[in-house]
Amino acid sequence: MSIEFVTNPHQKEEDKTLDLTLRPGSFGDYIGQETLKQNLQILIQAAKHRQESIEHVLLHGSPGLGKTTLAHIIAKELGANIRVTSGPAIDRAGDLAAILTNLEEGDILFIDEIHRLNKIIEETLYPAMEDFALDLVAGKGAAARTLRLELPKFTIIGATTRMSLISAPLRDRFGAHYKLQFYTDQEISQVVHRSAKILAMQIDEESSSEIARRSRRTPRIANRLLKRVRDYAQVHNGGKVNLEMSKAALELLAIDDLGLDEVDRKLLLTIIEKFDGGPVGLQTLAAATAEEEDTLEEIHEPFLMQIGFLARTPRGRVTTPSAYRHLGLPIPASQNLLAI
Repeated sequence: MSIEFVTNPHQKEEDKTLDLTLRPGSFGDYIGQETLKQNLQILIQAAKHRQESIEHVLLHGSPGLGKTTLAHIIAKELGANIRVTSGPAIDRAGDLAAILTNLEEGDILFIDEIHRLNKIIEETLYPAMEDFALDLVAGKGAAARTLRLELPKFTIIGATTRMSLISAPLRDRFGAHYKLQFYTDQEISQVVHRSAKILAMQIDEESSSEIARRSRRTPRIANRLLKRVRDYAQVHNGGKVNLEMSKAALELLAIDDLGLDEVDRKLLLTIIEKFDGGPVGLQTLAAATAEEEDTLEEIHEPFLMQIGFLARTPRGRVTTPSAYRHLGLPIPASQNLLAI
C-alpha cells in the first residue's frame, strides 16, 4: 500500500472488506453529521407516518465522509431493499431499464458517482423519477413508437463528490439535498475508538487523538491509518498500541501532525518556490508537480483549503500565511493581505 493511497479519500479495492466490517448500521452508531442525521430522521419518520416512499435524496460532499453508509442506513430505517450501482456502471438505457423494472414498491436505488451518468441515461431517468414511468422506444425509423411502462414507487439516493457536474434538470428532480461536512478531530477520535473496538484493539485516548489529527478529517482515512498503526505495533510492540507506536507508524508514512502527506507538501512548496506563492493555474500546477489535475483538485486541494493553507482566486491557486508557518518558511510581505 503506497503512502499516497493511505491519504486518498476515495474507496479502493483494498478498502471494501474493511469498510463493510466497520460500517455503522444505524443512525445511533453513525458518528458526526448531526444536523444531517436529524433532517434525514425527520424525512424518514414523516414518510413512514404517511406510508409513502421518501423523496429522492441527493448526498454530496468529499469522498470518504460516509455517503454510501448513509444510503444503507436510510434503507434499513425504512425496512427497504437497496440496490447499489454507480454512474459509470450504467452504460446504456437498456441497463437502466433492467435495473428499474426489477425494483419493487418502496425499494431504494443507490447511484454512486451520479455525476458520471451520461446524458441519454439522465433523460431516461427523468420520467422514472417524476412519474414512476419508463419510456421505451420500440422499432426503428418511421415504424418506431414509444411505450410507457409503469414502475413501482421507489426512491433514488444519489451520491456525488462533484455537485457542479450534475446537470440542473437532474439536480432539480431530487427533493432533498444534503451536504456532508468534514469531521472535527473529536468526532474522528470517536470513529477511531469505535473501529478499534470492532477490530478487537485496545487503544488509549492519546493514540486515538494522534491518529485523528492526521486523518484529514475523513473517517475512511482514519480507519486506514488505524490499520497501519495496528500493523506497526504488532511488529514492534507485540500488538500494544500506545502514543509512541502511533507517532512512529504515522511518521514512517510521512504524514505530518496535521495530516499533510508528501504530495500536499510538494504542492504547497511548488506554489511558494516556483510561483512566489501564486496565483497559479491548475494546469500549470499539475505540470510543475508532475501530478494529474484530477488528483490535485479532488484529493489534495479540498483538504488544504479546508484547513486554510490554500485559496482559490479568479487568477489561480494561492498559498496562505498558515501554509508558510506550517512549512517553517518566512511570510512575504505580499502575503499579508491573505492572513487568516
